Amino acid sequence: MLLRQLEYLLVLSRERHFARAAQACYVSQPALSEAIRKLEEEFDVPLVRRGRKYEGLTPEGERIVVWAQRILADRDAMKSEVAALRTGLSGTLRIGSVPTASGAVAQLTAPLCAAHPLVTVEVTADLRAEDVVRQVQGFELDAGITYLHRELPDSVRTIPLYEERYVLLTDAADASAEHATADWPQAARLPLCLLSPAMQGRQVLDEVFAEAGLEVSPRVETDSVAALFAHVRTGRWASIVPHTWLHVFGVPHGMRALPMTGPTHAMPMGLAVAAREPGSVLARALADIARRTDVTAALELVPSGAGHT
Repeated sequence: MLLRQLEYLLVLSRERHFARAAQACYVSQPALSEAIRKLEEEFDVPLVRRGRKYEGLTPEGERIVVWAQRILADRDAMKSEVAALRTGLSGTLRIGSVPTASGAVAQLTAPLCAAHPLVTVEVTADLRAEDVVRQVQGFELDAGITYLHRELPDSVRTIPLYEERYVLLTDAADASAEHATADWPQAARLPLCLLSPAMQGRQVLDEVFAEAGLEVSPRVETDSVAALFAHVRTGRWASIVPHTWLHVFGVPHGMRALPMTGPTHAMPMGLAVAAREPGSVLARALADIARRTDVTAALELVPSGAGHT
């Protein structure tokens, strides 16, 4: 059994199409099919359900994909650790985050890159919370930033980073902006643009509204926090956004950001990495940065001259 054969099977399970998988692996389709056939001979079981087109993996194929993810991740981790001993930490760190936390990613990647000049970073933002965990478990990501208010699988280790609070973002000319704070009934009466229902950040808001006996029907929904700011800028909508994004954008000119009260709500956010030893050397380096960085204090800083809170 060759590692290359496991790579081909892993890509086929992701692409779900022989031609696309072959293209992604930079080989011909017959070469990919032959490699997987040899893997089936090695295990003496069919791994792919074949018809006139790709029809999915067999149960045995699905289990081997899980093992392939682990084996290939360990191979990559071993190569990275040996290289780090020789020339220092290098390679590409893959990190993902839920939309509301994507503004906090730089609080970790900046010190990581400063400490390790040969490391590059690939950030995938706007992921659903379950996708962050799934991709960390499947070694598609080295680490992710997500919500910690619900118990995560034992296969994932977490490091708390900060607590997410919420502000009402509204046009400065709106009557709501005259107050120093906003409450949830007041927000529910406004024309709102919010995250999409599938996003956990939206589900958190729906839970808070429900706790206050309220139900909202936003006119605009999106999977991007930046898009929320853009819609509020038009003056037609208001939104509820995490306070951490004020650290990124400040309070844009012509807007007000009012802390939400009654009930107050804070969501624990943290870094998630695979709970395996020795694991990815890049993930270990990022986890070390996370333990030594006061992310909470950094995110409380709002750029001056950017508007009024």
